[in-house]
Amino acid sequence: MQKIIDGKVRQVFDVGDDKLVIMTSDNISAFDVVLPNKVDGKGEILNKISLFWFNFTKDIIANHILDDKLLPKEFENKNAIVVKKLNMLPFEFVVRGFMFGNMYKAYKNNGEFCGIKFDKQYDLGEKLNAPMITISTKTVKGDEYISEAQVLKNINKNLLNHIKNICLKLYNVCYNYALTKRLIIADTKFEFGLDKDGNLVLADEIFTPDSSRYWDKIGYKKSFDKQILRDWLLSNNMDFDNVPKDILDKIKNVYAECLNRLTKE
Repeated sequence: MQKIIDGKVRQVFDVGDDKLVIMTSDNISAFDVVLPNKVDGKGEILNKISLFWFNFTKDIIANHILDDKLLPKEFENKNAIVVKKLNMLPFEFVVRGFMFGNMYKAYKNNGEFCGIKFDKQYDLGEKLNAPMITISTKTVKGDEYISEAQVLKNINKNLLNHIKNICLKLYNVCYNYALTKRLIIADTKFEFGLDKDGNLVLADEIFTPDSSRYWDKIGYKKSFDKQILRDWLLSNNMDFDNVPKDILDKIKNVYAECLNRLTKE
């Protein structure tokens, strides 16, 4: 057993036989900074949401989840999952359905985002005419947006087009399901790997409040993601060391409500 990744929120262990164990901690990060205080129970909630969506989308694309019975005894808790070992692609594919976040800031400044020009005027929080995909990669300074030309240095055009089609299908199918649960998925991100036979596999986490923006269907007035934390930090000089407990409690509550709406668990 060997720890191979020690990330902001997740630790990944190689347990042999082409299997990995992913431990999702109760850590929470914002703006690529991990807070010193944790959100109790967050890891378990994220796992349950991600497992729900992996099962929901398994007919669209194969994913990396393996049977829980394969989980080694050292990891027998609700924060751990066992997955296939993959050759991970070094990209995050972000699907955006609404004008928000750093896309809105860039749009207001120069009318475009990641080289993409828009065909109409948008207000903050307005639904886009069609979902769009941007691609980023991880650097020592955090996530960095890159062009398709940069992606094509690592993978071929056919694979890139296949990934983009899968991303849009995942987003549209799950967006429509979430609507029936009074939730809007404003944006989300996906990561992929290749198995030993070269097949594309969906990996990491999907449609969790850590990796997606969830809004209440009625009026967009309530979010079910990290926006509570982002807003507090922006209003308090990015004071990562002194986020009040009631803010962390609110995050746990909205994550739990997101899980409940999606799964009734």
